[in-house]
Amino acid sequence: MQKKYFLPEADIPRNFYNIIADLPFAPDPPLHPATRQPVTPEDMSPLFPMNLIEQEMSGQGEIPIPDEVREAYAVYRPTPLIRAARLEKALNTPARIYYKYEGVSPTGSHKPNTAIAQAYYNKISGVKKLITETGAGQWGSSLAYACQMFKLECTVYMVKVSFQQKPYRKTMMNLFGAEIYPSPSTRTRSGRAILENDPDCPGSLGIAISEAIEEAVQNEATKYSLGSVLNHVLLHQTVIGQEAKAQMEQAGVFPDVVIGCHGGGSNFAGLAFPFLRDKIHGREVDVVAAEPLSCPTLTRGKMEYDFGDSAGFTPLMNMYTLGHNFIPPTIHAGGLRYHGAAPLVSALLQHGLIRAQAFRQKDIFAGSTLFAQTEGIIPAPESAHAVHAAIAEAENAREAGQEKTILFNLSGHGLLDLSAYEAYLNGQLQDETMKETA
Repeated sequence: MQKKYFLPEADIPRNFYNIIADLPFAPDPPLHPATRQPVTPEDMSPLFPMNLIEQEMSGQGEIPIPDEVREAYAVYRPTPLIRAARLEKALNTPARIYYKYEGVSPTGSHKPNTAIAQAYYNKISGVKKLITETGAGQWGSSLAYACQMFKLECTVYMVKVSFQQKPYRKTMMNLFGAEIYPSPSTRTRSGRAILENDPDCPGSLGIAISEAIEEAVQNEATKYSLGSVLNHVLLHQTVIGQEAKAQMEQAGVFPDVVIGCHGGGSNFAGLAFPFLRDKIHGREVDVVAAEPLSCPTLTRGKMEYDFGDSAGFTPLMNMYTLGHNFIPPTIHAGGLRYHGAAPLVSALLQHGLIRAQAFRQKDIFAGSTLFAQTEGIIPAPESAHAVHAAIAEAENAREAGQEKTILFNLSGHGLLDLSAYEAYLNGQLQDETMKETA
């Protein structure tokens, strides 16, 4: 009987992988919002400690992972690579489907991979408190966990609609010692300005980022922490793909298709970047970013310089964007409700090294329900996009009579998202459409 679980012979990765070293093009730099000139390390220092700024701007191919970070990772890493044998059988497909399961982390998603690293680098820099935003709550709970681990204070601005939809994420953050506020809030100028214009605003990640940055820059001992988009965040997540490559090598296979859901880009990049290294150097692999049709940043956004937040506090980044004032519909995949895409992911799409697909909310819940019924794991609504994309690839392989190896990132479990599944099972889930920016 073939083993279902494949664990690596190697240990937790000893280096973060920086894809910039292998890119066949030079990434466009972020620009200062006032001067429109490339930002300097000094420009970024009010937000981040210098060690993270150096990683953000680094072209070094491998960056050593500190022992303290690897020790913290050892609570849940390496994460399992699982063959979805029962799903394959249900689909009657000749494709082999594997998934990297990041839901075994303490907070149930991939987010601690960068939260732990960021908390560590801030701690050794003398920072006392981190402030951040969160969509569905996976990032906020992960940073709260990491701050508790390294004895830092933590404040989280949570997108209001997710604050209301996912009460137990708030409980988890409180359990780890963080304070949480629904965004937009009355605590900041940017939040109050939004509420004056729209008292019932459901919030967005762009708004929550503005609020977090506004508060973070007011105290030198406080820094801002981001869970996606930026280079150093994607860098930390590459432990996922490095482990997956080692595990697949042990299993004697290499993926034809690599899939990750996409909001800001962190879990997609974490799985995909180590495989894209092979693609850049000549190995054939199809890399797919799966996003919601209601917030289709990669499939309908424009590649242009834009702010990462609603108030214009961040540097301008060249990325696929729906516009920094875009307010996404209130879908349950709160972690994918972001107007922009990571500049590195955007550049890879622009240069044809990856492709993107967008899916409807009802369809992704249909796919994740089948996955739960066959594999026994309930995916987070964000991860459900990758599940659905993998199912579509497997169905295409069946129709073509083609053997294919599919790998996707199951970036988190949905045990705190059961209200969304309840709505789906009761026929109450709606397919939201993208609202155009005014």
